Amino acid sequence: MKKVISGTLLKTKMQEAINLLCDTVKITLGPKGNNIIIDHSNFNPFITNDGVTIAKNIESDDVVINTILELAKESSIKTNDQVGDGTTTTLVLLQSIFNNGLKIIENGKNALILKKEIDLATDEIVSYLKKKSQKPSKEQLNIIATISANNKEIGNIISKCYFKVKSKDAIKIEETEDIKCSYNFLKGYCFQTIIASPYFFKENKKLEFNNCYMLLINDYLDDINYISHIVNKIIEENKPLVIMALDYSDDLINQIVSLYLENNLKICLLKNPEYGIKQYKILKDLSMISNCPIYNKENIKNHLGIISKITLDNDITNIEFNKNRKYIKYLKEDFDYVDNEIDFEFYAKRLAMFKNGLAKIEVGAPTTTERREKKMRFEDALWAIDCASHGILPGSGITLLELSEKTKVDTDGDYILKQALKEPFKQIMFNSAIDYDQIINQIKKSNFQILFNINTNSFEPITNTQVLDPTLVIINSLINACSIATMLLTTSNLVINEYSTFNKSDEY
Repeated sequence: MKKVISGTLLKTKMQEAINLLCDTVKITLGPKGNNIIIDHSNFNPFITNDGVTIAKNIESDDVVINTILELAKESSIKTNDQVGDGTTTTLVLLQSIFNNGLKIIENGKNALILKKEIDLATDEIVSYLKKKSQKPSKEQLNIIATISANNKEIGNIISKCYFKVKSKDAIKIEETEDIKCSYNFLKGYCFQTIIASPYFFKENKKLEFNNCYMLLINDYLDDINYISHIVNKIIEENKPLVIMALDYSDDLINQIVSLYLENNLKICLLKNPEYGIKQYKILKDLSMISNCPIYNKENIKNHLGIISKITLDNDITNIEFNKNRKYIKYLKEDFDYVDNEIDFEFYAKRLAMFKNGLAKIEVGAPTTTERREKKMRFEDALWAIDCASHGILPGSGITLLELSEKTKVDTDGDYILKQALKEPFKQIMFNSAIDYDQIINQIKKSNFQILFNINTNSFEPITNTQVLDPTLVIINSLINACSIATMLLTTSNLVINEYSTFNKSDEY
């Protein structure tokens, strides 16, 4: 049976949900924000200050509050999906917009008119932020990464990797059992090594062939007769050969391994590591690199591809090649058709390999808890530096604070935004145990030409500050906070399943 919740009760539950979510998360905002312990049913408890991770784990026994929580979380999650940062700022803005908007509606304002006013005010602020945005230098991008991670070492590693490969999608961040963090760059085309037999690595854990033939087969190879003329060719020329096929029969593998071990034949059988369309995409890439046709087993000709150098170990196969701008253009066009997250990483990695290569960061720490928390910092820093490459603004809430002071209040929507824009700065000061009034008075006297650097505990000029935020993070935080807040403010009823109402003390 369904139950309808409306009126004062619904508004009260909305406010409880918003305050529960935002009060929990906002204490993490800023360089001196606090951490939170999260108990997870599938993992050990862990410590984090990542806003969206905390938000996702907040629940309530009250089904009404829990339903509203899920809607409110969308603002933070959306910001994280778009720019990877600014999730806590989003919730700070959301709480202020919703609570002040609710007061105005309770005093008789039509909710839909208020929403339009807030939307117009938001558009004006976003327009101003875009005009004020500045193009960053490499040094400023490094500062952005460091601020986001709240760690200089992490900021430096992310910056070095980003400047080298020039793409967020070309940087892979993984956990390692080592205590320390490390990174390395991979040039050339890389894919997972799936070797047909471990005997190819019997004498060496790593194989390296120079000026090597390549044969690409989009088929299951079950008889050596299909490739006997190719085998004879490489025996005569005494040149190495790497074959990539979907799979091989045991008999064929055994015959090739015998030639490899007994006759010192430089040959290696690889299986395509992907499935479906991705299998063919890898073959197409290798075909471009080696200039080898993609064969079926019945039509294998003597025309083989050539690769200058290939290196194989148990994990990664790496092929060196020269850049091909025409093929990069094809990959970019191919990438445009990707419409799901599962394929995104695969296509992004392919494009990155043909442009500037890949970077791999291994995150280490003494404990699993610290390692997991540190990995989140790396990910935040990577998102931040990538977003900042499109533009930066003075950070620590100072840009929104200045806008708040200079915003003209012509409508209730203007008033609500004016109040909300102060909150991120206030919260950062509160989390740092700094007197807000004293700081704001000094900043106003300078006509917002200085800001307060919490890390150095001193004021510094806006024109020469190391406290910076990516413009896209600020803009998306504001837009998503306004979107969810106004949608909730214009909601008058909630329909739930009666049996799922947990809080028996309320009469629904």
